[in-house]
Amino acid sequence: MTARRVAAALAALVLAALATGCGSTERVRERDLVASGGSATTPSSPRTGASGSVRIAVVTHGQASSVYWATVRNGIDAAARETGVVVRYRSPDVFSVRRMSELIDEAVATRPDALVVTLPDRSVEAAVRRAERAGIPVVSINSGDDLFRSAGVLAHVGQDEDAAGYEAGRRLIAAGVTHAVCLNLEHGNGALDRRCAGFARALRSGGATSRDLALNLDDQARAERLLAGVFRSTRIDGALALSSSGAEAALAALRDDGRVGKVVLGSFDLSPAVLEAVRDGRVAFTIDQQPYLQGYLPIVVLANYVRYGLVPEEGRLIRTGPHFVTAGDAEQALELSRRRIR
Repeated sequence: MTARRVAAALAALVLAALATGCGSTERVRERDLVASGGSATTPSSPRTGASGSVRIAVVTHGQASSVYWATVRNGIDAAARETGVVVRYRSPDVFSVRRMSELIDEAVATRPDALVVTLPDRSVEAAVRRAERAGIPVVSINSGDDLFRSAGVLAHVGQDEDAAGYEAGRRLIAAGVTHAVCLNLEHGNGALDRRCAGFARALRSGGATSRDLALNLDDQARAERLLAGVFRSTRIDGALALSSSGAEAALAALRDDGRVGKVVLGSFDLSPAVLEAVRDGRVAFTIDQQPYLQGYLPIVVLANYVRYGLVPEEGRLIRTGPHFVTAGDAEQALELSRRRIR
């Protein structure tokens, strides 16, 4: 299949997802999200037997309270309904690659037909390899665009994180930023570390400087005080938040200190608060890596792989971003964000 035909097929899947509207996605903390879809007459194949029943396990590093991961789960739920598969979703209560590896092993022990994982750190690869040795096909999503090939998974659904950070840095350079900070809420998550690395490379190429700042958002008030102090006591005139929650903390710190507009702020990910800030000019841009598709596409890919042995872009990155949202298109994105589609 040509790249053009693959793109057309994926576009058709997206349109089908949008047509179904917003499914109900329960927010859970280390409890299974079971998304069942389809009828009893789902297609059969030599792989699934007469019933055509397919069970897919999903294990990510994303916490249940996150707006971002609620959107991922919304995409998973829609794809499960449309393809007639049963999905069980697990994630650690807090960011922990050790716990995530344990959850992968627990999922493998239930003998699912396929597995979806994130790859936030190389140490998760061992658990993924154990799944593959058990004959379970794996697709990775979100974190792991630099690791999925060595992990041996079928494909990775996500964005090039280094390139996304670099392009964000180039935009801040164009806005006149000379001293910037990268707000990293999960040090040790390879995807976020690579965003900051790409960002730093862009700043250097433009003759500017950057630094990384670890931001623990478990205590929002403390994070805002930390940011206010950084913005007040340094020459920082630009910042890149690696999540919508990080951007919201930065906006609060700037507002409380009367410095809104004095620091050019860019962000990753979408939330109503961040999109309103983009629309109003308080945030220069935010990057949509399309989490709905990061949940939706792997379920569709694996359902067809298990049933028919079909897979698009095998061994390659199926890109969902980066897509930059600016003031001109923030209003449309805002409506879809409220529906947990963007």
